[in-house]
Amino acid sequence: MYKNIVNDLPPTPSKFHYIFNLRDLSRVYQGICTSTPERFPKLENFIRLWRNECLRVFHDRLIDQKDKTIVQVLIQKLVEENFPKIEEFVSRDPCLFGDYRTALQESEPRLYEDVQDFDAAKALFQEILEEYNEDHTAMNLVLFEDALDHLTRIHRIIRMDHGHSLLVGVGGSGKQSLTKLASFSAGCDVFEIALSRGYDETAFREDLKVLYNKLGIENKKTVFLFTDSHVAEEGFLELINNMLTSGMVPALFADDEKEGIIGSMRDEASKNGFGPAKESIWQYFVSKCRDNLHIVLAMSPVGDQLRVRCRNFPGMVNNTVIDWFMPWPEQALFAVATSFLGENQMIPEEHVDQVVGHIVFAHQSVGKYSELFAQKLRRNNYVTPKNYLDFINSYNSLLEKKDQEILKMCERLDGGLQKLSEATEQLNELNKKLAVQKVAVTEKTEACRTLLNDITIKTQTATEKKELASAKATEIEEQNKIIAVEKKDAEESLAEAMPALEAARLALQDLDKSDVTEIRSFAKPPKAVQTICECILVMKGYREISWKTAKAMMSEGNFLKSLMEMDVDGIGSNQIRTVKGFLKVLGVGLPEMKGISTAGHGMMKFVEAVMGYCEVAREIKPKREKARLLLKADYDRELDKINKELAALSEELNALGLKYEQAIAEQRQLQEEAEIMERRLRAADKLISGLGSENVRWNIELQELKERRVRLLGDCLISSAFLSYEGAFSWEFRNSMVYEDWVKNVAQRKIPLSDPFRLESLLTDEVEISKWGSEGLPPDELSIQNGILTTRASRFPLCIDPQEQALSWIRKKEEKNNLKESSFNSPDFLKQLELAIKYGFPFLFKDVDEYIDPVIDNVLEKDVKGGQGREFVVLGDKEVDYDSNFKLYLTSKLSNPRYSPAVFGKAMIINYTVTLKGLEDQLLSVIVKFERKELEEQRERLIQETSENKKLLKDLEDSLLRELATSKGNMLDNTELIETLDETKSKATEVTEKLAMAAKTSADIDKLRDGYRPAARRGAILFFVLSEMAVINNMYQFSLASFLGVFDFSLRKSLPDSILHKRLKNIIDTLTHNIYNYACTGLFEKHKLLFSFQMTIKLEQDQGHTAQEELDFFYKGNIALEKSRQAPFFRKKPHDWIPDQGWQDIVELARILPDVYQSLPDDVQRQEEAWKNWYDHDTPEIIPIPGKYKEGVSDFHKLCLLRCFRIDRVIRAITNYVITKVGELYVQPPIISFESIYEQSSPVSPIVFILSPGSDPASDLMKLAERSGFGGNRLKFLAMGQGQEKVALQLLETAIARGQWLMLQNCHLLVKWLKELEKALERIQKPHPDFRLWLTTESIPEFPIGILQRSLKVVTEPPNGLKLNLRNTYHKITATMLGECPHPAYRSLVFVLSFFHAVVQERRKYGKIGWNISYDFNESDHTVCMDILKTYLIKAHELGDEKIPWGSLKYLIGEVMYGGRAIDNFDRVLTTYMEEYFGDFIFDTFQPFHFFHNEDVDYRIPEDEGNKDSYVELIEGLPLTNTPEVFGLHPNAEIGYYTQAARNIWENLVDLQPQTGDSGGGISRDDFINNVAKDIQNKIPALFELDKIHREFGGTVSPTSVVLLQELERWNKLIERMAKSLVELQRALAGEVGMSNELDDLAKALFNGQIPTIWRKLAPDTLKSLGNWMEHFKKRFDQYTFWVVEGEPAVMWLSGLHIPESYLTALVQATCRKNGWPLDRSTLYTQVTQWQSAEEVAERAHQGCFVSGLYLEGASWDVENCCLIKPKPKQLVQELPVLKVIPIEAHRLKLQNTLSTPVYTTSMRRNAMGVGLVFIADLHTSEHISHWVLQGVCLTLNSD
Repeated sequence: MYKNIVNDLPPTPSKFHYIFNLRDLSRVYQGICTSTPERFPKLENFIRLWRNECLRVFHDRLIDQKDKTIVQVLIQKLVEENFPKIEEFVSRDPCLFGDYRTALQESEPRLYEDVQDFDAAKALFQEILEEYNEDHTAMNLVLFEDALDHLTRIHRIIRMDHGHSLLVGVGGSGKQSLTKLASFSAGCDVFEIALSRGYDETAFREDLKVLYNKLGIENKKTVFLFTDSHVAEEGFLELINNMLTSGMVPALFADDEKEGIIGSMRDEASKNGFGPAKESIWQYFVSKCRDNLHIVLAMSPVGDQLRVRCRNFPGMVNNTVIDWFMPWPEQALFAVATSFLGENQMIPEEHVDQVVGHIVFAHQSVGKYSELFAQKLRRNNYVTPKNYLDFINSYNSLLEKKDQEILKMCERLDGGLQKLSEATEQLNELNKKLAVQKVAVTEKTEACRTLLNDITIKTQTATEKKELASAKATEIEEQNKIIAVEKKDAEESLAEAMPALEAARLALQDLDKSDVTEIRSFAKPPKAVQTICECILVMKGYREISWKTAKAMMSEGNFLKSLMEMDVDGIGSNQIRTVKGFLKVLGVGLPEMKGISTAGHGMMKFVEAVMGYCEVAREIKPKREKARLLLKADYDRELDKINKELAALSEELNALGLKYEQAIAEQRQLQEEAEIMERRLRAADKLISGLGSENVRWNIELQELKERRVRLLGDCLISSAFLSYEGAFSWEFRNSMVYEDWVKNVAQRKIPLSDPFRLESLLTDEVEISKWGSEGLPPDELSIQNGILTTRASRFPLCIDPQEQALSWIRKKEEKNNLKESSFNSPDFLKQLELAIKYGFPFLFKDVDEYIDPVIDNVLEKDVKGGQGREFVVLGDKEVDYDSNFKLYLTSKLSNPRYSPAVFGKAMIINYTVTLKGLEDQLLSVIVKFERKELEEQRERLIQETSENKKLLKDLEDSLLRELATSKGNMLDNTELIETLDETKSKATEVTEKLAMAAKTSADIDKLRDGYRPAARRGAILFFVLSEMAVINNMYQFSLASFLGVFDFSLRKSLPDSILHKRLKNIIDTLTHNIYNYACTGLFEKHKLLFSFQMTIKLEQDQGHTAQEELDFFYKGNIALEKSRQAPFFRKKPHDWIPDQGWQDIVELARILPDVYQSLPDDVQRQEEAWKNWYDHDTPEIIPIPGKYKEGVSDFHKLCLLRCFRIDRVIRAITNYVITKVGELYVQPPIISFESIYEQSSPVSPIVFILSPGSDPASDLMKLAERSGFGGNRLKFLAMGQGQEKVALQLLETAIARGQWLMLQNCHLLVKWLKELEKALERIQKPHPDFRLWLTTESIPEFPIGILQRSLKVVTEPPNGLKLNLRNTYHKITATMLGECPHPAYRSLVFVLSFFHAVVQERRKYGKIGWNISYDFNESDHTVCMDILKTYLIKAHELGDEKIPWGSLKYLIGEVMYGGRAIDNFDRVLTTYMEEYFGDFIFDTFQPFHFFHNEDVDYRIPEDEGNKDSYVELIEGLPLTNTPEVFGLHPNAEIGYYTQAARNIWENLVDLQPQTGDSGGGISRDDFINNVAKDIQNKIPALFELDKIHREFGGTVSPTSVVLLQELERWNKLIERMAKSLVELQRALAGEVGMSNELDDLAKALFNGQIPTIWRKLAPDTLKSLGNWMEHFKKRFDQYTFWVVEGEPAVMWLSGLHIPESYLTALVQATCRKNGWPLDRSTLYTQVTQWQSAEEVAERAHQGCFVSGLYLEGASWDVENCCLIKPKPKQLVQELPVLKVIPIEAHRLKLQNTLSTPVYTTSMRRNAMGVGLVFIADLHTSEHISHWVLQGVCLTLNSD
C-alpha cells in the first residue's frame, strides 16, 4: 500500500505536501493500536479499521478527486485480493471512526469505534454542539456530511498521542469552528494567540510561556489553534516548527523561570520515577507538555505562501496529519441552505427547492464573476462559505422583516379602508334615516303646539278656583280663633286626667311578659284577676266576655303594647258603664290586688286610670263637639269642594305638563338626532370626498402590497444576495450579475419576483434616497447601491474610497449621532472605540490600509457575547459592554487594496470609487455654484425641502392611517379626528403641490444647469485620466480634494463671458490646461506624453470617435496566438522589407477596420514602390500615405497604420496627434517654477519632490527660501537615514510651531518611518501659517498614499527635448545673473554652455549609443560652470585681455565639472563637444557658427542685444522635437530610442485599459515547461574529455591551447549544470522531488523563454532570448569540437568563447615568444579584410589571427574603400567583414585616420564597473574622428 502510494502520488509544485515517509506508516499502526476487542470482535471490523486509518493518513491530504480515486481503488484492490469475502462490508462508506460516542459521559470509558453512518455521527455531534454552546460562545453549525467528515478527522487526530494537524482550506471553510468543536469533544482546551498592533516574536514567546505553563504545570490537555492570520512574522513558524518536531521551543524560558518550573515540578517528577537532577526534571516537564499539546494549523492554500512555508518549515508537513478542505461541494451548499431555510414558514413548500437552487446558483456565479473581475480590472473579490452563510441568514431576516413591514402596512391600509367603507355605509343609512326623522320631527312639533293650547285654558280655570278657595280660607281663619278659646278650655280639663292615664300606662310598662304568661296559664284564675281581664275585654270592644276570650286576648304577641296604645277617646259610654259595674262587683282595692297578682295589679291600675280619664273626657266632649260643629258644619264642606276641584285641576295640569315635557323632549331628541345625522352626513361626506383619492390609492396600494408580499420570495432572494456579495464589484459587474444572471435565474425557476425588479424599491425608498442626497451622497445608481450596502448589510462596511466620498457622506450622516473618528495610526484609537461601543455612538476608522488591526476582529465580526441583561464584546484584553446602536465604519484611500479572503468574510467591502457620471454631477454643482450661485442655492434648498417634504408627506399619510386605525366608537362623531384628517389632508395636498412645483422647478433648474454640463463632463474625464496614472507609478496619487482645488482655481482664472457657449469654452480650455500642468508637475518626463495621449483618447472616445477595438489594436497589434492562420485572413508576406509582425498587423487591421483598410494587404502587395518609399522616408508620419489613403483616413487610423510599418515613428505621430486634437500646449509640459510651487502649497499639504537621476531640488529651495525671507535659520535640512527618525519628528514639531521650512531628504531610505510621518501630519491641528514641509524621495511603491494624496508632487528632472531643456535652464537664469559679468562674450557663452548642458543630458535618452554609462549631469553642474565662466571672463575683462582663456575653460568645464563624472574612457563625447563648441570660431563673422542646421532648422547663437530676451525668443522659435543629428548622432540612433519608447508607452497604455482577460487555451504550464526542458535536454552534447585532449597536446602546450582547455573546462561546467538542473526540474514536475527555489526560477525562465539565471552565470554574457541562445550554444559547441578535432580554426568566432580577451592575450603571448618581444611592450592592431564571411577564408593568418562575428553599431563599413561610412537608414547594426588581429610592438605602431573602436560583448556595452569591454579595434575613417565619437560607434560580439 505504502509503496504504491509513494510511486503513484509524487509531490509536485501544486502538490508539495505529497511527501510520504515512514512516519505516516507508523501513524497507521498507531491508529490500529487504539482498537479494543469489544469494539472490534471480528476480522471484518478490524480490516475496516485498517482501511479507515489508511484513508485518514494517506487520503485526507489529497487535493483532487483523481488522486483520491487512486487511493480508494488501491485499498479496494488490496482488500479484494486478501479478504474477498468481507470486501463489501469493509468498503462501505462513509468511513467514520472515533471515540466521541461517550464524550459527554465522563464516567464512561472512551472507546475507538466505527460510528457507521452520518446520521449517527450527526446526532452525537449535535448533542456535543448543544453542550458546547451552553458554556461557550454559541456556534450555529450545520453538520452536513462534509463537515462531519472533517470533524471526525480532526477529532481523531486530537485524540491521538502527539497528534498534530494541518488543515488547509480557504478562509471561512469552517476550519476553526470545527477545530473548536472537535477539541471540546476530545476534552481539550483551545489556546489561541490574540494579535494586537506591534505583536512580535517577543510577544509570541510570552504567549507560548502561558501555553506551556498550562500544559506542564496545570496539566491541561490543550489544542493550540494557529491560523495563517496569526503569522505576523514568518519567524513565528520557526517556533511552531520546533514545537511540532521536539515539543518545545528552544530557550523559551529564561534561567530563573526555568528554575521556578523545575522547583514546582520536582515532587511530581520524582513520583513518576525521574531522578533529582535538574536536567531530568526539565525533561519530565517537556515530555509532559508534549503529551498534553496538540497543534492544529489552519492555513489557506491561496497563492504560493503555504508552499513556501512548508518548504522552509518541513515540520508542518512531516509532523502533522494533513486534512485538505475542498471547496464546499454542491451537496454541502444545498444541505446548508436547506437546513437554514427548511424551517422557514414563509417559503411555500412548492418553492423551497427552487429557492435553495437559486441560492446555490448565485453563490457559484459570484465565484465565476470574481475570477473575471480579477482578470479584467485586476481587483480581488473572495467568496467564502462565510459569505454563503451570511447570504442565507440575510435572506431569512430580510424576508421576515419585509413581510412584517408589508403586513403592518396592509393592516394599516386595511384599517383605514375599513373605516372609510364604514363611513360610506353609514352615509347611505343616514340619508334614509334622516328623511324619516324629518317627518317625525314635524309631526311632533304640531302635537306639542295643540297640547300647549289645552294647557293654557286649563291653567286659567285653575287660577280662578284658587282665588275662591283663598277667600274661603280667610273666613275660616276668623272662626278658628273663637274655636281655639273653646278648645283651650276643654284641653285644660283634659290635662288634669292625663297624668293618671300616663301613670297607668307606665305601670303597664313595668309588667313583664312572664307576668302575663303566668295569669294566662291559670285554668281558673282568681276572681279579681278574671274580672279585671274582662274589664279590658269590654274596653277593647270584644263581644264575648269570658276567661277564654281573655286568655286568647292575652296570648297575642303585642298584648301589652296594644293596651298602651289603646285609643281611650274611642271608648263608648256603654262600655264605660259595663266596666264600672264590673269594678263595683270586684270589691278589691289596688293594694290587695298586688298581693293576688302582679299582672293583675298593673292591669287594674290601668283600668281605673282609663275610667278616670273617660269621666273627665265625658264632661269636656260636649264643649268640643259644640265648637267643631259650630264652625265646621259649612266651611269645611265648601273648602273641601273647592280644594277637591283644585286638586283635580292641578292633577290634570300636572299630567298635561308631563305630557308636554315628554313631547318637547321627544321633539328635542328627534331634532338632535336629525342634527347628529346631518353632522355625521357632513363628516362622512368630508371623509369620503376628502379621502376619495386616498381610498382609490390605498385600495390599489393594498392590492399591490398583497401581491408584493407574494413576490417578496424572489425580491428578497436577489436583494440578500446583493447585500452579501456585491460590495466589492464595480457598477458594470453588479448590474450584469443582479439584473442579467440572477433575475433571469429566478424567473426561470418560477419563483415570484417583481417585474421590473429594482433593488432600490425593496431595500430603500425615495424619502431615504433624497435624505442621503441632502447629506452629500452622489445621486448616481452606484452611489445609491453603496448607500444601501453601507446601511443595510449584515456586516460593518469597509469602504474603498479613494475620492473620500464615503468619508464625507458618513461624517454628515452620522454627525448628529455624535460620530467618533480615528485611524489605526492613532495611539488612543482603542480607548475611543471602547467608548463608542459602550455608549452606542457610530465610529469611523479612516485611512485604513491593507492591514486591519486584529485587535478589532471581534468588533468587526460582531462577536457579541453574553445574554439578557448584559451584552459585551472582547476588545483586546477587555470586556466592553455592547450597545446595539453602535455602528462601525471603515474607509480606505487605497484605490485597489488587496484584502485577504478573511477580511472579505469579516467586513462588507464596498467599492466607492467614483463613477464618471457621479463625478460629473458633483462637478456640475461646483460649476453652477460658482457661475450661478443663486441657482445652485435654490437647487440645494429644493433638494433639502423636497427631502423634508417627502418625509413629511410620508409622515402625514402615516398619521392619517394611524388616526383612522386608532379611532374608537363612531368615527363620524369624533370631530377632532375629522378635523385632524381634514387638516392632514389639506397639508398633504399642499405638500403634494409643493413637491409637484419643486419637481417642475427642479426640471427648470436642471435644464439651466445642463447648459454647464459639458464643462463638468470634461472635468470628470480629466479626473479619471489623472487618477488612473497611479497604475503606471504608485507615486502618481491624486486625491479628489486636490483635483477640486485645481478645478476651482480654473473656474476663477478662466475669462468671463456673458455668452454661455463662449464662457464654457473658456472654462474647458483653462481647466484642461491647468489639469495638464498640475499633472505634469508630478509626472516623470517619460510619462508626460503618455498622459497627454491618454487624455486626448479619452476625450475622443467621449465624443464617440474612437472604438475600443481600434484602441486595443493600436496598443497591442495582432495578438492572435495562431498568427492569423485561419483563412480568409491568412496571407503570406509579399515583400521582405515589411517586418513580420508588421504584416500580421496589416492583416489584422484590414479585419477590424474593413471600412477604411479592407484592401490594404492587396494595395501593399500591388503598389510596392510607393509603399516602400513611404516606409523608407525619415518622417513617414508627416507625408501623405500612398494610394487612396491620402485623404479620408482619420488621424487615429493613421496611427494604427504607422504601427504596422514604422514603430519607431509612433511616438512622433502620437505627439502630432495630440497637437492636432487638443493643441500644441499639451505636448509642452510647464517649466517647474519653485515660486508657483510655493504659491500652491499650504501648511497642511507637504511638497514631495520625486527625484530622478541628476536632480537636486535642495539648491533651488535654498534660493527660493532666500528670496521668500526664509533663509538662514528658518530653513532646516535633514538627510534621512537610520537613526534620524526621532530627530526628524522633533524638527517637524519645532517647524510647525515656529513657522519654519523643513526639508527631509531621501525619505525613501526610511520607508517604514514614513507611516509615522503620516500620523504626525494627520495630527497637525493649527500649524503656523508659514510652516512648509518639503520631502525628497525616489519613486518607490511603498510610499504612503496618505502623504501622496494630500501633497503637491513635483518631479524634478530635465525636460524632454532640446527646446524644453533650454527653456527650463533659461527660466532659472535671471536677467540680473546675465548682467553680473561685463564681458561682451559672457551672455553668448552662457547660451553655449546651456546648449552643451542640454545636449549632454539629451544624449542620455538614446541609451548606450548616447553614453556607455548614463551620467547624472544636473543643474548644479551648469550653475558652477556659469560661475567659472563669470570668474574667468571678469578677470580677462579687468586685465583688458581680449583673448578668452579657452584652454582653462575647456579643461575646467569638459574635464573637471562635467568630465569628472565620466568614468568610461570611451565616453569621449565631452572633450569632443568642447572642441566643437568652445573656441574663437564661434564668434567668426565670416563663417557664422551653427551648432547644427539644415533646411528646416538652425541651432545657432542669437545676436546679443544685451539682455535675456533675444535668447528666450530664439529658444521659443525652436521646434519642439529635434533629430539626433543635432547631437552628432545618426538619425538611426533614435530608431532604437523611439521604438523602445513606443513599446513602453503601449505597455503603459495597456495597463490603463480594462483587461479583456482572454487567455489562449492549450497545454498546461507544467506540460509546456516539461516539453521545453525535454527539447533542450535532447540538444545537450556530451562532455569533452579534458584529460584526453590534454594528452593529445603532448608536453608543450601553446598559449592558445591553454585558452582552449580553460574554455572547455567552463563549457563542461555549463553542460553539467544544464543537464543536472533539467533532470531535477523534470523530476520536480513529475513530483519525484520537491520544487526548490532554484528549480522554481528555472521553470519560470523556461516558461517565459528566458535564459535561466543558473545557466547565465556559467555562460558568456548575452541579451538573447532562450531560443536564440540555444542556436548560439550549438554554434559554440561546433567551434569547440572543430578546435579539438581539426585544430585552431582559421577564423576564430570570438562570440563563441567564454572569455574572448584571453584568446587575444594568448595570441600576443605566442607572437612575443616566437619573435622574442617583451610582452609588456607589445600590443594589437586590427585590419578589416575584404572577406564577408569566415567561409571565404581558406587558410590561417601567417601572423595574428582572423576573427568573425563582430557587429558595427553607429556606423556602416564601406567594403570597397575599407573605411567607416554613415549607416543606411533603419540599419542599426551591420556585421563587419572578417577582421584581422595583428600583434605588434607598441613603438612600431603608427596609425593615421583610424578610430580606436571599443569592442564589447553585448550592445549593453560596459557597465560602471568596466565589465564588458573585450579589446580595442582600429577602424579606418575618412571623416574626422570627432564625427564618429559623437555617433557613438562601437563593435559588439553579439547581435541581440
